[in-house]
Amino acid sequence: MEGFGRARDHAGDRMAQGMNRTAGDAYANAPTIAGADGYPPRWAAAAAAFRAGLGGRARCDLAYGAGARQRFDLCLPEGAARGLLVFVHGGYWLAFGRSDWTHLAAGALARGWAVALPSYTLAPEARIGAITQEIGAAVTAAAALVAGPVVVTGHSAGGHLAARMGCADAPLPPAVAARVRRVVPISPLADLAPLMATPMNDRLGIDAAEAMDESPAFLHRRPGCAAHVWVGGAERPAFLWQARLLAEEWDAPWTVDPGRHHFDVIDALCLPDSALVATLFDGLEGG
Repeated sequence: MEGFGRARDHAGDRMAQGMNRTAGDAYANAPTIAGADGYPPRWAAAAAAFRAGLGGRARCDLAYGAGARQRFDLCLPEGAARGLLVFVHGGYWLAFGRSDWTHLAAGALARGWAVALPSYTLAPEARIGAITQEIGAAVTAAAALVAGPVVVTGHSAGGHLAARMGCADAPLPPAVAARVRRVVPISPLADLAPLMATPMNDRLGIDAAEAMDESPAFLHRRPGCAAHVWVGGAERPAFLWQARLLAEEWDAPWTVDPGRHHFDVIDALCLPDSALVATLFDGLEGG
């Protein structure tokens, strides 16, 4: 069957191997990136400016659930949309929100795609499994507003959530799942087990059962949903390992973007002619 990795009964062995290979501070990105503290304010400022420039083409604070953070922004292209891109933000499920990333919609909008950017309840208020359910609801709500194919991408923890939308057990109604034609996880967390050995697990609370149930590398890719994994070539070894693992388990192509680290690997989303943006819509823009 298309895209199915090794049998799930081997997942426990792979989980143990992952915990042994990467632990401790292997997932701490900021200490390895020059000027790391300056990125979040620049992201927020760029997002605010881009959102303001869209005017009425930015429909903000749309609800997909009753929770305070169960909201999404929808950016519309000029003219009829070719389809919908959903971008899911990162931050280890602990930080950030939709309003920090609006500028990353620029490349897709210029190609005629609508872009939805959801927030979600952050840990420790929500477990990762519950966040996956929220993103399923967000994709469903956004898809109800935009016709055509749906592509889901996301960065880091958002890459995990994007990959989950391509899994056979994704929390999507069948009609919506059929429209999710492609997922492009960027620097994704595909195996959650190694995070159990990091300090942030005090807030994430990942246990062995959740690592098994919520790791895309342990799960089947849904037939009919294509995938392409993207990662920066200058990222920490743990993220290169995670990206390769997902690509191998899903029998999907992967791209190592030369010279890009964990914080600037997403910059190319702003550019309509970048290789990353072209990859998002590969096979969906013909005719």
